Amino acid sequence: MSDSELMSVRHSIYKEDRLRRTNRLSLMLNNREMRALGVYCNRYRVKNKSEFLRETIMKAILNRFEKEHPTLWEENEPTLFNQNVTQ
Repeated sequence: MSDSELMSVRHSIYKEDRLRRTNRLSLMLNNREMRALGVYCNRYRVKNKSEFLRETIMKAILNRFEKEHPTLWEENEPTLFNQNVTQ
């Protein structure tokens, strides 16, 4: 095995260790929520509920971060096109 191949293998092992899921999260649902989840999973052929819930939660978090992320042009501040300056 060449040095570059060995380095590639080491990098992939390190990356796998960093991405390994070791934190557990417990979630409680009432009967209606559990039934709705079951119907959804059956209707849309969700095979892995854990993966589905993890992706759904992370999408909601990332969307919220994206919405609340500060931008260069806030609507409340004057811009080149909308300057609320009285003369």
